[in-house]
Amino acid sequence: MRLSEIHPVIYHARIEQKRLFRYVKNMKDRKHFAKSFSDTSLSFTCKKHQSLLRRKLGDSDPQLQENKITNITLASSKIDGIIIQPGQIFSFWELVGRTSKSKGYIEGMLLSMGEVKRGVGGGICQLANLLFWMALHTPLEVKERYHHSFDPFPDEGRVLPFGTGAGVFYNYVDLQFHNSTKQSFQIKVWLTDVHLKGTILTDKEWPLSYHIEERNHAFIKKAEKNYRKNEIWRKTIDKRTGNCIKENMLFKNFSEVKYEL
Repeated sequence: MRLSEIHPVIYHARIEQKRLFRYVKNMKDRKHFAKSFSDTSLSFTCKKHQSLLRRKLGDSDPQLQENKITNITLASSKIDGIIIQPGQIFSFWELVGRTSKSKGYIEGMLLSMGEVKRGVGGGICQLANLLFWMALHTPLEVKERYHHSFDPFPDEGRVLPFGTGAGVFYNYVDLQFHNSTKQSFQIKVWLTDVHLKGTILTDKEWPLSYHIEERNHAFIKKAEKNYRKNEIWRKTIDKRTGNCIKENMLFKNFSEVKYEL
């Protein structure tokens, strides 16, 4: 057992310590973070995606999904229109900031320490999931991303491969993309009554497209617990010819399953 698990006071002190360390690190990196916004959309679309705002998640309280929509609306407003110039880094938390009650955030669903919990600002992982999935379909390089260590709910309504989400927790569990190209990219995110929607655009036509697929998916049992594993691969397609010019494994997932199979 880790020291931070012995007592809640130690656990919360450890969190604040990690937040302080990240704050200091970000102070050094801040000149590289994307900060400029534009209401005018860039000309060329790289990827669009949408996800349902309300979906059955086991036996969780439906009100938490309504609260989540409030939280996503607030967080999205801090990201919509951001321009990532060549050499710049997109940082989820540098833009969103701390999700506090004073800013209007309310209790939503959190996934923490292997459990589903309630917490202020809960539910904005759905926004991080959308951003990560779209970024995988662009030349933006994922600099930092975390995957949940457990699978909390069955696949009812799931449209993306297992393990393509992104966990975020202020401020040291971040989602970051680096623009190593010579052109600018823009992220647009907004909500309808039904969906969270997003698109990544660029200022010049990008010659490549990307296809994400799951391979070697399986449920396995180990030491009386169920686990789920897979691999996420990406194919790089030449738009001009339609030929696959490269394929590579992006990452592997291995998570404990928290529901009955």
